[in-house]
Amino acid sequence: MSGGRAARHRGDEPAALGPDTDVRYLMVALGLIAAFMVGEVVAAIVSGSLALFADAGHMLTDVGALAAAVWAARLAARPATGTWTFGLKRAEILSATANGVLLVVVAVVITIEAVRRLISPPPVDGMVVLVVALVGAAVNVVATITLARANRRSLNVQGAFAHVVTDLYAFLGTAAAGLVIVLTGWNRADAVASLLVAALMILAARALLAQGGRILLQATPDEISLEEVRAHLAGVDHVVGVHDLHAWTVTSGLPTLSAHVVVEDHCFASGHAPQILDALQSCLGHHFDVEHATFQLEPASHAAHEQSRHP
Repeated sequence: MSGGRAARHRGDEPAALGPDTDVRYLMVALGLIAAFMVGEVVAAIVSGSLALFADAGHMLTDVGALAAAVWAARLAARPATGTWTFGLKRAEILSATANGVLLVVVAVVITIEAVRRLISPPPVDGMVVLVVALVGAAVNVVATITLARANRRSLNVQGAFAHVVTDLYAFLGTAAAGLVIVLTGWNRADAVASLLVAALMILAARALLAQGGRILLQATPDEISLEEVRAHLAGVDHVVGVHDLHAWTVTSGLPTLSAHVVVEDHCFASGHAPQILDALQSCLGHHFDVEHATFQLEPASHAAHEQSRHP
């Protein structure tokens, strides 16, 4: 027997947030980042700065990440169908994971070139680096504030936000490098700033890949303890055991749970099974933030037929 949806507890999430709102915020950030990226590439060529190229390369990943986030958010908003019974909600997780991989690739490329420039630093126009970095920081502040208003519970939005925030820190580091070059003429500061950008990328990528990997591999959500769930369900009247208990995440904020629940044999003969199912759903909804749960009720005498029983 299958249960429907358990109650959600999302009092901390503004009602105005939704897929359409997220797409609008993502599009605004995408426009800002793309426009500035073009100007930064020109400035990097003029100044000969690797740090600006590194920032521009990171902003290129931002453009790709934001575009992918918009695409994924629109896919995730599509309703479920006979083929895609949960809709295309996991597209958001694929987008966030791809963003993490892209961050790692760009970070490796920047690191290799930065090490080469530490050994043999080329001339760098520090003033151009400083001015462009400060303008870039201002653009990223606006983009960061815009994305901060979107639904940050979504891993897709988190991925896009991580790109933009990392760029903000990177621009501040690049501005510091430009100032050092202007004041001291130490051109290696440009390569040092590039290594800082790469390190920030790796940190952001690690968090995205860890969260995305757990969801794609269907790990139990961090906020759910299966032992606590089992104990609560076993405490319902007439329940004598719980097995084949599984919990996973379809997409950000959408945990799912299924279980085989063994009940006293007489509950089926007396027609009491529907009341037990209601009690199980009520228990789960009261104690755990689970969007969808499916229970299979079994009489205790059915145990002999369970050939591949799991805990």
